[in-house]
Amino acid sequence: EELIGIMKNYYAGEKFVKILDSGCQPETKNVMHTNYCEIGVEAVGAGCAVITSAIDNLGKGAASQAVQNMNIMFGIEETLGLI
Repeated sequence: EELIGIMKNYYAGEKFVKILDSGCQPETKNVMHTNYCEIGVEAVGAGCAVITSAIDNLGKGAASQAVQNMNIMFGIEETLGLI
């Protein structure tokens, strides 16, 4: 729970990143045809965790990532044309 809290705080300003609650794991079906990234965290022992993520880098996701990067490069709103 503490690590999830830290990650949620770290990514709070990121419009396309979702940190999942404890016990939930990312699924490709939830991010298909979007620019979103789901991240799951699972404790596996003392001081150890497994962090998994899901993105769509084949469908709309790849095109959205290109638009997002172009927006950043030109200094315009990161989400322009994506939301």
